[in-house]
Amino acid sequence: MSLYICSLNSGSNGNCYYIGDGEDAILVDAGISCKETEKRMQRLGLSMNKVKAIFVSHEHTDHIAGITVLAKKYQLPVYVTDGTRVSGRMNIDRRSAISFVSYQPIKIGSLIVTPFPKFHDASDPHSFIVASASVTVGIFTDIGIPCEQVVRHFQLCHAAFLESNYDEGMLVNGLYPYYLKKRIMGGKGHLSNSQALQLFLSHRPAFMSHLLLSHLSKNNNSPKLVEELFSQHALTTKIIIASRDEESPVYYISNEAQQNIVVAKSYNKPVQLQLSLF
Repeated sequence: MSLYICSLNSGSNGNCYYIGDGEDAILVDAGISCKETEKRMQRLGLSMNKVKAIFVSHEHTDHIAGITVLAKKYQLPVYVTDGTRVSGRMNIDRRSAISFVSYQPIKIGSLIVTPFPKFHDASDPHSFIVASASVTVGIFTDIGIPCEQVVRHFQLCHAAFLESNYDEGMLVNGLYPYYLKKRIMGGKGHLSNSQALQLFLSHRPAFMSHLLLSHLSKNNNSPKLVEELFSQHALTTKIIIASRDEESPVYYISNEAQQNIVVAKSYNKPVQLQLSLF
């Protein structure tokens, strides 16, 4: 079974990622408002009625700002660790908040979501992989270092959202105060362009068809720079820059590269456009 994926927003102003199989879907994080989430999904031809759960990576505002309203309006369960819920002071009905355990798969319809811990400056941060019967998609953002868990799960992915937060030179020579530069570049901060590229070059599986580079810094990075850096090494992987200002197209991920197609933005039924892939 194939998966549809898109970024509804990606950056320090809000993060929200959609993964579904056409019948059931989940959101990983909801850091933009309920209204904006609805608008962007409508423009893509996606239905909130197919979203069955929200998974929370950690408690920072750009990942949870829209969850309370979204979960209440659509009666969605929110999968979140106790540490994240408490630290984020998340006002979620106890009946809606479902605690998860690292490495323990969670079944949402025909989707299997597996959380695993990561290094980030939060109380109990996690990344996720989402799998159907034959396709796996990873969400790897807000990562201090590409640790063994990230590497191992990245190697399973047909597509991935991968943080490429900052250019080292731009950050070092930029206007951020020293303490903030140290936090970002530390082992529990964010992944640089060079770290993300090294992960991609060293551990990309041959079957990875799409890489959505995510959580780019507004002040310490450039979408053009990131796209040029990765595209020269892309081979058979399509490189996409996830925007901090708008939704991405919906990408259809299968386990056969020649079947991958992009679903165009549409206010009505998504239109499937056959890509000439590589």
